[in-house]
Amino acid sequence: MSQNTISTGGEFLVKDVDASQIFIPEEFNEEQRMILQTCYDFLEAEVIPNLDKIDNKENGIMRQLIAKAGELGLLGIAVPEAYQGFNQSFLTTMYANEAIGSSFSFAVAFMAHTGIGTLPLLYYGNEAQKQRYIPQMASGEMPAAYCLTEPNAGSDANSGTSKATLSADGKHYILNGQKMWISNGGFADLLTVFAKVDNDRVLSAFLVESAWEGVTINPEEHKMGIKGSSTVQLFFNDVKVPVENLLGKRGEGFRIALNILHIGRIKLASNSIGSAKRTINYAVNYANERKQFGKAIANFGAIQHKLAQQAILTYAAESAVYRASKNIDDAIAKYEHEGLEHGAAHIEGSAQYAVECALLKVYGSEALDFVVDEAVQIYGGMGYSADMPVDRAYRDSRINRIFEGTNEINRLLVVDTAIKDAQKGKFDLMGPAAEVMSEIDNLKPSLKGNEDYFAEKKVYIKNFKKACLMAIYSMQDSLKRQLATEQEIMMNVTDMIIQTYVTESTLLRVEKLQQLKGEQAVMLQKDLLDVLIYDAAASIAKSGQDAIYAFAEGNSDKLIKALTHFTTVKGINTKEARRRVALYMISENKFKL
Repeated sequence: MSQNTISTGGEFLVKDVDASQIFIPEEFNEEQRMILQTCYDFLEAEVIPNLDKIDNKENGIMRQLIAKAGELGLLGIAVPEAYQGFNQSFLTTMYANEAIGSSFSFAVAFMAHTGIGTLPLLYYGNEAQKQRYIPQMASGEMPAAYCLTEPNAGSDANSGTSKATLSADGKHYILNGQKMWISNGGFADLLTVFAKVDNDRVLSAFLVESAWEGVTINPEEHKMGIKGSSTVQLFFNDVKVPVENLLGKRGEGFRIALNILHIGRIKLASNSIGSAKRTINYAVNYANERKQFGKAIANFGAIQHKLAQQAILTYAAESAVYRASKNIDDAIAKYEHEGLEHGAAHIEGSAQYAVECALLKVYGSEALDFVVDEAVQIYGGMGYSADMPVDRAYRDSRINRIFEGTNEINRLLVVDTAIKDAQKGKFDLMGPAAEVMSEIDNLKPSLKGNEDYFAEKKVYIKNFKKACLMAIYSMQDSLKRQLATEQEIMMNVTDMIIQTYVTESTLLRVEKLQQLKGEQAVMLQKDLLDVLIYDAAASIAKSGQDAIYAFAEGNSDKLIKALTHFTTVKGINTKEARRRVALYMISENKFKL
C-alpha cells in the first residue's frame, strides 16, 4: 500500500496515512473557536431556555429563532460575501454545525434552512436567482425548505410522480404533486421542489414561493421526536412557476438532490457530535449528583463503563468527521484554484468524498443513539421521565438514522461507491486487494516485537485494511453480478470499512496530538484509543465472518484463517482504561478529552 499526500474518497483503504496529513480538532484557530462560541452563546440565550415552547410549537417561535440566528450571521456562515454571507470554509461551517447539533429540534430547522434549503440554490442557481433570494435567506427573512420525498418515493427519490408542464405561452411551468416529511414546510417562504417535466425520466428542480396560489400546507405531523421542528405535507395544485425559477438545467434535479445529500450526510455526523457532547454532560452531571448506597453513582464501575464508552465513541466520531471535513475543504480549494466557481467546487469536493460522507453519517448517528440510550440508563427511572433532559435527547436522536438516506441505504452506498470509483479509475482498489489475496497463503507474524506504541497500532490498522480488501475482492469474485442483490453481505463489508476509517482517524489524531503537546498530554487519549482498537478488531472480525460464511460456502476456511490473523490484537485491560477516561470526565463534570 502506497503513502503520499494526494488522496481521493475511499482511497484510505489502500493508503498508509501519516498523522501530519490530517486535521485534528485541536488545530482550530481562534477565529473558528469564536464562531463556535457564538453559536453556543446563541443557543444558551435563545434556544435551550425555550425548548419546551419549541416542542409545543408555540406560534411563530421557530421562525423567530431562525430570524435571530440570521441577525447574528449564523445562517450565512457558508454564504459568499456577494450574497451577504461570511464566506467561511467548509471546515469552519462543520465546526459551527457541531454546536448547532446540540439544540434538539432547533438543529433540524437550522440545518434544513442552511443545508438542503439554501445549498441547492447557492450551488446550482444562476446569478439572478441567487441575488434575488440568497441575501434574504442568509438574513433569516426568508426561511427555506427542500421538497423531495413523496408518499411512494422515499429512498427511491427518482420514482416521484410530481409533474411540471410548460404552459402554452412558455412563461410558466404548471406544477402538480404532493410532498411529505418536509422540514420547515410549515413556515418556509422558499421551497426547492423536485418534479418531472412532462414525460422526463429524471427530476428537475424548481424554486417555488410558498405564498403562490395553489400551494397548500397541511397541518403539522405528530412525531416521535424532534417535536418542535415543522414537518408537513405540501400539495401543489396547478402552481404557476415562472420559467426563470427552474433551478439548474432541465433533468438535473436528481443530480442536485444526490449531491446535496453528500454534504448533508457529513453535516449530520457533525450535528451528532454536538448532541452527544451535550448528552454526556447531562449524564456526567447526574452521575455526580445522584446518590445511592451513600455515595454518588459516579463512583460505581458500571456507571463509569457507560460514561467512558459514550466518550470513546464521541471522540472517535469527532476525529473522523474533522479529518474528512478538511479533506473536503482541501478538495474544494483545489477545484476553485483550477477555475471552478464556488458552487461547482463545493459539489465536486464533497462528491469526491462520498464514501466518507456516507460512512460518517452511519457512525455518527449510531454513536449518538448509543450515547442517548446509555444516558437514559444512567438516569435510571428518572430517565424515563419526560421532565428530564435525556428524554428529549433520546427521542430526538432516533431520526438521524433515517435522515439523509437511511443507514441501510448509506451502508450499501459505502462499498458500492468505493468499488465503482475504483472501476472508474479514481484509485486502484483491486490491485492492492489482489496483493492481499496472494499474501493469505503464507501469512507471517504482523508484529516484530520492537514497535513503539504508534507503530504497533499502525500495524493493526494496516491489517484491518487488509481484512477489508480481502473481503471486497473475494466477495466480488464469488458473487460477481449478483453482488447488488446481496445487501446483507455488502452491509457487513461496509461495517468493516467504517470501523477501519474511524479507528485510523482516531489513531492519527492521538499521534498528532502527542507530536504537538507531548506524551504526558495524551495518556487518556491513548487509553481511549486502546479500547477503540480492541473493540474494532472484534467488530471487524464478526462482520467479516458473517460476510465470508454467506458468500464462501464450502471454501471459507482459508479466508476465515486470514481474517483471524488480520483482526488479532494484543489484549488490554479495558476496564482500567475506561475507568481512567471516566474518572477524568467525572472530575471535570463534563465531556472533556
